[in-house]
Amino acid sequence: MEPWAETGDEGENVRITAQLLKAKTGEFALESILLLKLRGLGISELGCLGECASLEWLDLSGNAISHLGPLAALKSLAVLNLSANRVGSLEPLGACESLQSLNVAGNLLRSLQQLQCLAGLRRLESLRLHDARARLSNPICASGAYRSALGDLLPGLKAIDGERLSGRGSELYQLCRDLDSSLERGGSGGAGSPEPPGAALPWVEEGYWERRPARRSSIMEEAYKQFNDVLQECRELSERAADTISQAERALSVRSDPSSYVF
Repeated sequence: MEPWAETGDEGENVRITAQLLKAKTGEFALESILLLKLRGLGISELGCLGECASLEWLDLSGNAISHLGPLAALKSLAVLNLSANRVGSLEPLGACESLQSLNVAGNLLRSLQQLQCLAGLRRLESLRLHDARARLSNPICASGAYRSALGDLLPGLKAIDGERLSGRGSELYQLCRDLDSSLERGGSGGAGSPEPPGAALPWVEEGYWERRPARRSSIMEEAYKQFNDVLQECRELSERAADTISQAERALSVRSDPSSYVF
């Protein structure tokens, strides 16, 4: 029987096998696997992963992967997470024609040339090289200009490192970047820096927000008086109607009693 996973002499390096894939997914055929999560298993070799021809979603984060050769066969792959590995080349991913989202934060990518292979992926919309929350990055991210250069290299991208470049929400990210730039320039100091502004002035005059006593005109007073008169009249009519209904009910109850008739 094929082992669940092949390991090296020291039991550290794991190689993906068909048995491992079937055990993780419960599928009997590798071609039937659509979603696959192999996070943090110490994987260093992708093995037979390329046989999962229908695979659409793949998480290989937190392993020891350096070579991506088998991934070139995954034509249906749309989402791929390779964060926290040892990847230095993305060449095989150039054949993943359906790829839409790629996370390679925490790897060994050093230059834009290593990303040139992604230029032919027309469906690629999201690319992550840096993840501040997870504290994962790449050597290429040491230069603050890599995002703009990446946008020129891959103009179809809508999000870089989780920040929207176009579409809904992109204006907010641009505004935040502009504010950061302004704060950095303002905090640099020096002889040529502008003088700090004076004390802040109130937007409205003093007493604007205080509640003012309501004023009633003679017209309003007369209207209130007429309304109260009408209301009192309605109450009196209601009482009269109730008395009339009560008398009618008593009269009907007497007539309906057979003992009240005299022959």
